Amino acid sequence: MTKKHFRVALCLAMLVALSGCGITDSVSELTSGWFNSAKKSNIRGTRISLMALDESLKPDPALAQTPVVLPPPYRNPEWPEPGGYASNAMYHLEANGPLAIAWQQDSGKGSDSASRLTASPIVANGRVYTMDSESHVFAFDARTGAPVWDRELAPKGGSNSFWNTASLGLFGQDKSIDPTKGFGGGVAYDDGKVFASTGFGSVIALDASSGKVLWKVDLGVPIVNAPVANGGRVFVSSQDNHSYALAESDGRKLWDHQGITESAGILESTSAAVAGEYVIMPYSSGELFAIRVTNGRVAWSDMLTRTGTTTALSELDDIAGRPVIDRDMVFAISHSGLMVAINLNSGERVWTRDVGGIQTPWAAGDFVYVLTTDAELLCLSRKDGKLKWMHQLPRWEDPDDRDEPIVWAGPVLVSNRLIVASSNGYAESISPYTGQLMGRMQIPDGAYVSPAVANGTLYLLTNDAQLVALR
Repeated sequence: MTKKHFRVALCLAMLVALSGCGITDSVSELTSGWFNSAKKSNIRGTRISLMALDESLKPDPALAQTPVVLPPPYRNPEWPEPGGYASNAMYHLEANGPLAIAWQQDSGKGSDSASRLTASPIVANGRVYTMDSESHVFAFDARTGAPVWDRELAPKGGSNSFWNTASLGLFGQDKSIDPTKGFGGGVAYDDGKVFASTGFGSVIALDASSGKVLWKVDLGVPIVNAPVANGGRVFVSSQDNHSYALAESDGRKLWDHQGITESAGILESTSAAVAGEYVIMPYSSGELFAIRVTNGRVAWSDMLTRTGTTTALSELDDIAGRPVIDRDMVFAISHSGLMVAINLNSGERVWTRDVGGIQTPWAAGDFVYVLTTDAELLCLSRKDGKLKWMHQLPRWEDPDDRDEPIVWAGPVLVSNRLIVASSNGYAESISPYTGQLMGRMQIPDGAYVSPAVANGTLYLLTNDAQLVALR
């Protein structure tokens, strides 16, 4: 990997599906409405025309007279998984504006040169649960923000974890493990338990009310992806594309599956999608597997690699965004430049688009929204993948030299707004119907982790690990 690509990969590593509002002392002036008027912002970066980027991404004339119709917003009571519900399909959520800060709390250590904050917050059991960049889990009261409990999960010296082999100094002295070396993983909730996966190779079940450790399993390799807990099973995948189904009750292994080991990948926290009898498991190799939840047998598989290209996108095949199960369809996108819609039951491709991305597609009604690695927000027909509209976001902090790429996260659809956020400290609100910019606001520190939405409240985790509730 070249130095340039490595720098971009590190930037991508700090990103998950979606970002919210970073909060500093000046944040109160930013929340008087949903977003400030677009005309009042001096956001850095140049908007580049669609034609200059990709001739193939033209709005399809066949959709010109087809209006975007969305289901009405609904108030979801919980956000128990990293992607919302286990299917990662949340449709159209409700959070009526104007929004104001209800509370703000420190939730551990954020990102720095040694570690990355990658775990999305979850909301369940009347609480918000987070995990910082050092595998420290926190629980807060969802209404008031009052701290309830916290639990450090980084192993101490003498642990049998994967990373302990690197903690032995000369002559075999046992040293404490550096907690910054195990970033990655995440948290999920089901049936009164919080399940955490860590970059130290462990999966831990905690009592959701007290934080007490109920069981712990060491898998021997970093678990950089977040867990999904559903139907009595916890689904996790490791850095070497090995997935496991563990029993929620005691952590025993129910089955496992091995994909192609990939030496390089996007260092961020994705997760599986679960619905009915299937778990859809994404791997950094570009493989996508539909596995039967009961026995681990593969129902079908696909490979999201774009052939015939020699661009930088083709160097990493990682499916870094979460796959989405929406009714009878699976939507997934790879970094290498391919998005697919697949029939859930047969595994047959319904349509493909030659676009790459690292964010989770957002399905709602008859359309699917997705962010590309070229900073394009696309509205695609769910039926055939045709392009309804495209919104070009700023791509570079230094547009003259095309240097320091801006990485965008999202979208999330909340009360008739698509919200995306950037690595250079801005968020935009975009119309899901037309693709027009509705407003934008500043994120002083940047917020690279997907927000959670529950009971009309947006829970945002900034890059310096400040948890903020907006309602």
